[in-house]
Amino acid sequence: MTVRTVALLTAGGLAPCLSSAVGGLIEKYTALDPSIRIIGYLDGYAGLLTGRSVEVTAEVREKAHLFHQRGGSPIGNSRVKLTNVEDCVRRGLVREGQDPLHVAAEQLTKDGVDVLHTIGGDDTNTTAADLAAYLHENDYELTVVGLPKTIDNDVVPIRQSLGAWTAAEQGAIFARNIIAEHSSNPRMLIVHEVMGRNCGWLTAETARRYHAWVGEQEFVAGFGNDPRCWDVHAVYVPELHPDLHAEADRLKAVMDEIGCVNIFLSEGAGVDEIVEELRAKGEEVPVDPFGHVQIDKVNPGAWFAKQFAELVGAEKTMVQKSGYFSRSAAPNDEDLSLIRQCTDLAVDAAMRGESGVVGHDEERGDELRAIEFPRIKGHKKFDAEVGWFQDLLGEIGQR
Repeated sequence: MTVRTVALLTAGGLAPCLSSAVGGLIEKYTALDPSIRIIGYLDGYAGLLTGRSVEVTAEVREKAHLFHQRGGSPIGNSRVKLTNVEDCVRRGLVREGQDPLHVAAEQLTKDGVDVLHTIGGDDTNTTAADLAAYLHENDYELTVVGLPKTIDNDVVPIRQSLGAWTAAEQGAIFARNIIAEHSSNPRMLIVHEVMGRNCGWLTAETARRYHAWVGEQEFVAGFGNDPRCWDVHAVYVPELHPDLHAEADRLKAVMDEIGCVNIFLSEGAGVDEIVEELRAKGEEVPVDPFGHVQIDKVNPGAWFAKQFAELVGAEKTMVQKSGYFSRSAAPNDEDLSLIRQCTDLAVDAAMRGESGVVGHDEERGDELRAIEFPRIKGHKKFDAEVGWFQDLLGEIGQR
């Protein structure tokens, strides 16, 4: 396959890999063939639909290594579903009567794009799958190669999505200062809300890393600096449905003994209960263009804290969210290595004309490959029975 023009696109929420993945792709193509033209569509699929793009110049190629040092996305993101015609029309991305998939295909043709790289989570890459299918069915000659970005680590069948390790590390760093607030008031209840709509992996891994950090610290004995006050006392993920009244009894005993309770809560834990409560009151449940409940508007952390505060006898309650802090970070060494593996393979696949989403395929022996688009799905569940998580629960007294 002859590749003359490559387009890059980042979409969905941020993750600590977008900037680095863009840099990695630019570096790999430049090393392979500097004559290959590279453009970046601005603001994800919104830029593709409206024809807004930026050229990767010689200066950008020369300094592409700097993208590995930053969080965010150098070309911008948006949440757009190409098959949600009504939403695309409402937002002015297409005109009434236009098919967004057709508009996108025509723009790619107009720009002479041979390869499109989509960097995003399950929504981004299922949208890429819709686009790839449309291009194939309508005889557009184009290769689409995705990279899996989501701090939730919930893309089927990908073992590890880009940026998730960093997000867990950053969430644990965030927790160090938040949990210090246990000393700001007697009988303090702290809820650390972690991102994760349907998958508890990020909450579990963040709690594991933070708990390990506490275990490494040296404290001044007998001077109001009890290490138990710094530790995690409960971890709640969507995959587990504990008896909250039994948990409240357990945590009240913790509160009575050490004067504080620290909870790590996945934002997806309790959402079903909140939605049910809203609907029972006849209130509208806010959803995004993909049909997902808008978690920031239903506020699970506040709801959860309200349920527990009275039950554990808290004098003061604090809810803090690490999501925007952790997802905007630059990638750590673990992720940089994974990003490099995936961007290198993404370019190799593109040069072969092989479409798919690059990742370690859990259903094919963890082989790093371009996974077929129809097999990509979201909402992969976290295995709450995995040994390291069960060990964590045992160590904090939750099991």
